[in-house]
This record gives sequence, C-alpha cells and structure tokens, in this order.
Amino acid sequence: MLNIKPARSKPGAFIRTLTAISILFFSISAQAQHDSLILKNGNTIVGEIKSMDRGVLTIETDYSKSDFGIEWSGIKRIYSKSRFLISLKDGSRINGTFESRGDTSIAVAATDGRQIITTISDIVYLKGVKSDFWSRASAGIDLGLSLTKANNLRQYQVRSNFGYLADKWEFAFFYNDLRSKQDSVTETRRTEFGPNFKYFLQNDWFLSATLNFLKNTEQALKLRTTGKLGGGKYLVHTNKLYLGAVGGLSLNNESFTNGTESRQSLEAYFGAEANLFDVKDFSLLTNLYVYPSLTESGRWRTDFTMDAKYDLPLDFYFKLGGTLNFDNRPAIPGKETDYVVSFSIGWEL
Repeated sequence: MLNIKPARSKPGAFIRTLTAISILFFSISAQAQHDSLILKNGNTIVGEIKSMDRGVLTIETDYSKSDFGIEWSGIKRIYSKSRFLISLKDGSRINGTFESRGDTSIAVAATDGRQIITTISDIVYLKGVKSDFWSRASAGIDLGLSLTKANNLRQYQVRSNFGYLADKWEFAFFYNDLRSKQDSVTETRRTEFGPNFKYFLQNDWFLSATLNFLKNTEQALKLRTTGKLGGGKYLVHTNKLYLGAVGGLSLNNESFTNGTESRQSLEAYFGAEANLFDVKDFSLLTNLYVYPSLTESGRWRTDFTMDAKYDLPLDFYFKLGGTLNFDNRPAIPGKETDYVVSFSIGWEL
C-alpha cells in the first residue's frame, strides 16, 4: 500500500514568491510616481504631477495624505514622462510631454511631432491628460442663509460654477440665485445662469459662444435671454495675471412682469476680463461688458461682476462677490441700476 504524504513548500520557495510580489508592487508604484521636481532650495520631490494653474503646481506623493501645492516660481528643474495639456505665455497650446534641459530650458515633445524649447517661466498652465472626466473638471459652490425674527426675514443665496477643459475648447456653466422674503413685503428675487463655450486658437486668440438668462424683480424682468457670439484675445497671459478682451454680436430678448411689452434687440458687445492670482492665498476675478444696441437708438446696457477670494484649508474659501447691471431704458423708470454684494464661505473641486 502506498503511503502518499502532502508536499510541503520549502521556505526558500515562499521567500522567492514573496520577493517577486514585492518587486512587482514597487515596480507598479514607481511607474505611477514617475515625476520629479528639483526646487530652488535644493529639495527633491517625487510623485505624480496633477496640474499647474495660477502659479501653483499640484503633485501627489506616496508619503502624504494630501497633495502638495508648490509655487511654480520655486521650481528649478522638472522631469516627467506623463502627457499634459500645456499652455505657454505666447498663447501656444500643446498636448505632449516635457522635461528640463539644464537649469533654464524646458524641452516639450508634442504628440504631433513638434519639438519646442522653452523656459519654466513661459509655461503658464499644465493639466495632466487623462481619459476620465473628473480629471478635467472643476467646480465651486458658495451658500448663504440668513434668518431674522424681525418681520420674519428669510434670505437665501447661492453662487456656483462648473467647468470642463478639453485640449482645444472649454465649457463653463454658472448658476447664481438670491431670494429674500419678509412679512408684508413683496419677495425679492434675482436668478442668473447660463453656459459659456470657448474654442482656443493660436497666439491666445479664441472664439466664444454664450447664453445668459436673468430673472430680476428689481427691474421687473420676467426673463432676459442674451445670446452672444464673438471672439477675443488674452492680452496678458502669465503665472500671475490673465487679461483678456472680447467683442461680438448679442441678441437680447426680454419679457416683463409689469405689463411692459416684450422687446427684442440686436446689440454689439465689448468686454474685458482680469484674473489676478499668485498673491499668497488671495485671487481676484472681474469682468465688464458693455452692450450698445444696434436696433434701439440710444439704448445701452452694462454688466459688471467681481469675485475676490481668500483660500482656506481643505479646499474651502471665503469670498466677497458682487454683480451690477445697468440699463439706461429699464421697464420701470428710476430702476436703471441693480446690484448684489455678497459675503460667503464656499468649497471648490
């Protein structure tokens, strides 16, 4: 009778298997953490570069729960094999890889075969190019609520935005809402929302298409719908400041709550936008648009917005925001100007 005993694994075989698994694990980890930075203070950081925007580079490392934010001006050399969407100071937009060549030059290898030599200071934007949706998306929301016993006053406010950046175009959507109710007083409401689309051209030129919807009890606006087609150019495009100008045609359609007849007009529009950042944790975004009517002689409108933001820990922020609308021929005489000023705490993606 045969006596068959189960085979016992030898310690050496187990150790070899464990070693092979460990090597495979660390190999995969090393491939994921393949980017490196050499800072001007001599420190080296190894990880995965996520993006660089507004003068701050974000890098993920294995040894930290939170991503690092590093001032772009503090980087001496940078090495990466990842593919990025890269914007340069002259308006060029490149899809490709890049790495330092010495202490001053950056070599960019575009996916279309171009080889470009530039400098760290000439790179104004980086975004890791991935297939997943959220790696290219951005969002923010501010909420405000006020309750007062006197006259049973209740006030609600929200300011929100969402954006998506592709290689050659950008989509953005915003929604702002302010409502105020109290006893024996008509409800105050101001709602504004709409999408915006930009297609980027060479040398910092772009085409734009915008829809804007506004409901405003102060000016008896049941609904103002404004559609704009035009183009513009970034006049200044650095790691500290964006300054752009835009112009085109606008179709304005309005209906009112006070019995005023609905009206429609074709307008020209001219605008400017300034975005100031890299001032510690402070940033400022402001824009101004002027709409002279082409079909209503003598009529013109103006829209102005301003958002001053101070960054707080955990992606929260404090914001002072303001919006002003002017119409020299409103539906209610004496109501040419309407404005909103808000103080809020928000969070961004």
